[in-house]
Amino acid sequence: MIFGIVGLGLIGGSFAKAIKKYAISSKINGYDISLENQNDAIKLNIVDEIIGIEELLKCDIIILAIPVDAIISFLPKLKNIANTTTIIDFGSTKNLIVKNIPKEIKANYIPAHPLSGTEKFGPKAAIDGLFENKTMVLCDLDKCSSFHKNRAIEIFTTLNMNLTFMQSEQHDIHASYISHLPHALSFALATTVMNHEDPKDIVSLAAGGFKDMSRVAKSSPYMWRDIFSQNKQNVLESITLYEEQLSLLKSMIKNDKSNEIVDWMKKANSLHKII
Repeated sequence: MIFGIVGLGLIGGSFAKAIKKYAISSKINGYDISLENQNDAIKLNIVDEIIGIEELLKCDIIILAIPVDAIISFLPKLKNIANTTTIIDFGSTKNLIVKNIPKEIKANYIPAHPLSGTEKFGPKAAIDGLFENKTMVLCDLDKCSSFHKNRAIEIFTTLNMNLTFMQSEQHDIHASYISHLPHALSFALATTVMNHEDPKDIVSLAAGGFKDMSRVAKSSPYMWRDIFSQNKQNVLESITLYEEQLSLLKSMIKNDKSNEIVDWMKKANSLHKII
């Protein structure tokens, strides 16, 4: 099978490494609007060749590893693919993307979300093993053909991924709490500290807790702008519920409710019994 990977950054590059490792593809073609990414992907042997849109349409499998708004903008370019070409997107939101799939390629289309990544981006960020033993969420498989569904499942199973199936609306609700809210909080924490602390003090005093919580604030602002926008209502609801918990903690601290604070934190402790 010939793969065409659109977007040669962390996710697209790491996926290329994975399918090379497991010999799933006879050839990996790359498509990226950034000339720097194109050159890096070739130098790092991530892809075999950089191609244009006409060659991309001839690939057996097309992977969309680009920001979520870019996925929607790119979809009309894929209307003329063959019936046997599988399209898989790796966007962190699903519902709006699904709603924008052209009718000509609905049967070919697999909405997917790999729950794996780092705060880094670009071809140089691509790493081995990013997908192994990680969860791949596959959405709305009742809307695609069995040929493309089975092909996608076979690929991700070969990569030793753990598959989870759900509808796109359900995915976006869950993602708003498990992924999008934590990123919003990390950006907010980093901005709060930058606004109120001297950079020299940050460097000298920042320890494990702060570094862990602020790590993903290094992520691409443009990518996360689009994610927050596409999953707007779910993200806003998750932020509101989080604000309620912060207000509760603030009230308990203010009123010296020590025992209540302990009970509140014990409930939070219980999360790690299930993950």
